[in-house]
Amino acid sequence: MHISRSIEILVGFFVAIGFVAMFFLSMEVSNLSNANSDEGYDVIANFENIGSLKVRAPVSMAGVNIGRVKAIDFDPDSFEAVVTMKIDAKYNQLPSDSNASILTAGLLGEQFVGLEPGGEEEVLVHGSQLEMTQSALVLEQIIGQFLFSSSSEE
Repeated sequence: MHISRSIEILVGFFVAIGFVAMFFLSMEVSNLSNANSDEGYDVIANFENIGSLKVRAPVSMAGVNIGRVKAIDFDPDSFEAVVTMKIDAKYNQLPSDSNASILTAGLLGEQFVGLEPGGEEEVLVHGSQLEMTQSALVLEQIIGQFLFSSSSEE
């Protein structure tokens, strides 16, 4: 009876460790582990269409994650989406004429913001506005354009 009790305690201990590991894994996958990081600076970009871009989506340059999407708003004057990105403080030498594109990870994966560096010597600072942007490619619009163009040729 003494051996079965210690085995039960050991199994319970491993189950508890499993739950803790699952919690940390889910936090990492959902990007909540560093969502409240205040270190860095905000950069703003306007897009005609952001597709399914979400808050906390990655912001990357050359395939390296350099920040997160902080907020997504709508500008009623220009009828564009306003995306605010929080760039990590260690990436403080990005050229001010960098451009932003909304890209898709994989064929039907999540969307993220990809930055490409420009050639200016001035760097992005808190509150900088990116002038050159490229909106998301929406699969439904591309298919619709293809179908429309092929039906008009007949």
